[in-house]
Amino acid sequence: MRTFSVTPARLVWHALSLALLAAAAAFVLVPLVLVLLNSLKTDGEILNDILALPVDPRFDNYATAFRKTEFPRNLWNTIVVAAIGVGGIVVCASLAGYKLSRTPGMLSRVLFGLFVFSMLVPFHSIMIPLTRIAKELEIQGGTVGLGVIYIGIGVPMAVFLYHGFVKSVPREVEESAIIDGCGELALFARVVFPLLAPITATVAILNLLWIWNDFLLPLLMLTDVQRYTLILSTSMLFGEYNNDWSLILSSLVLTAIPVVIFYAFFQKYIMQGITEGAIKG
Repeated sequence: MRTFSVTPARLVWHALSLALLAAAAAFVLVPLVLVLLNSLKTDGEILNDILALPVDPRFDNYATAFRKTEFPRNLWNTIVVAAIGVGGIVVCASLAGYKLSRTPGMLSRVLFGLFVFSMLVPFHSIMIPLTRIAKELEIQGGTVGLGVIYIGIGVPMAVFLYHGFVKSVPREVEESAIIDGCGELALFARVVFPLLAPITATVAILNLLWIWNDFLLPLLMLTDVQRYTLILSTSMLFGEYNNDWSLILSSLVLTAIPVVIFYAFFQKYIMQGITEGAIKG
């Protein structure tokens, strides 16, 4: 039986590793804790000392933020946009990733390369053309149109993930289904797609987090206050001359709660899907 001696160099390395991990965790968690604590303060307490604990926690800040931001209406708008965006991305990317992976040839490689290349284009460089195209197609200003735009922007990354993961699906399973008389679409829907569950969960969660927390694209596309998303409705709390920070922070916490709960239940699929897709791709 082999034994490992604990050397001073090993102890120093472990200590440095723990210190680095603790610093990284603090870097991520401290801002979140400050947002939560300051959401329970008055504006005066926040401006006086942002690091202090709330003297008298004001939970009524959440009730006020809930009312002022029209939370139920904007929650529904966000759900509609996220459902259209995530659903469309999963359907389009899974079909494209499967077809490109299973169809050898120069055309498939070129098309896949174009998908990958589009991931490198900064969003800021396409904002103006995207806005003009959305206006010409008359989809600017609505939640459905915003969801469709998210599909176009989110598909390239999803195709990249599906393309790699499909290679892990045994071809023998597809060949057996074809012998039994299964058509191409039925083959994908009944045989292949269920086997893509891990990467589908990954794609769905990553894109849900992105769409739910996105601010810039809804700001560009939504012109009617009645159609605002949750994150965009928070901007209504910013005044021209002063900001009600207690309500702003309370609104941000309310906005984050649904997606944090969703993420807590399904986060294990993220690393599983990404890791398997990357290794098998």
